[in-house]
Amino acid sequence: MEIIKSKDNKTIKHISKLIADSRYRKLNKEFAVEGKRLCKDALISNREIVTALVTDDFCSNINNKDFMDLISKEPCKKYIVDNRIFSTLSDTKTPQGVLFVLKTLDKNNDFDKIIKHGKVLALENIQDPSNLGTILRTAEAFCIDLVVMSKNCCDIYSPKVVRGSMGAVFRQKVYIADDFVEFIKEYNKIGQSYAAVLDDESIKLGECEFLDSCMAVVGNEGNGLTKETIQVCTNKLYIPMSGKAESLNASVAASLIMWEMIK
Repeated sequence: MEIIKSKDNKTIKHISKLIADSRYRKLNKEFAVEGKRLCKDALISNREIVTALVTDDFCSNINNKDFMDLISKEPCKKYIVDNRIFSTLSDTKTPQGVLFVLKTLDKNNDFDKIIKHGKVLALENIQDPSNLGTILRTAEAFCIDLVVMSKNCCDIYSPKVVRGSMGAVFRQKVYIADDFVEFIKEYNKIGQSYAAVLDDESIKLGECEFLDSCMAVVGNEGNGLTKETIQVCTNKLYIPMSGKAESLNASVAASLIMWEMIK
């Protein structure tokens, strides 16, 4: 493994930009994941690894021997850095000393290539990376067939989303819709869509009879769904609340809806 001795090394600078800049990630079609568990998930999920970066301490730890053996078998660039350089890259409070750069997957496939039968969750303008990560993790846990995102959602490959998803970002099927409203219109030809919104026409969650082909649509943390999106959905639903809270966290709301969809 090649040794990197300077924080000004081009590989270090490249990884730093991948971690900090979503536009740079999109341009290079790469993203970084940090930590032993996430990196192991990437290996198990057969994701394409471009670069593996480990610290001296990580390499010398006997508990990491099996993991290092797995890395050695990967046809990627491999580097060793000292803890000081690694800490300049780390996005966590307690760096574990291992980081991978992975290739992104194409999540903008044509509509006719995505799933047309099953449970779908659609997200409009979700801005909190922690919320998105939690939603993806829950979607994988509940075996949701597809998660659709509007293009103005936060970056699915941001470090906080990747960590929050607990590896689901590697496996959960996701489609990013360039035209969210048009996507829903097209989907309505094959299934029922349910806008999560509270009004007089909304059906109480728990009383919805979700069909085999159905899509629940959840909106922005502060503003909910746009009027245009609500208008094109075939149904509306709401989550009943007895307490004084005006609304639920987006990831909590999405989780409750997904659970009802699969019951």
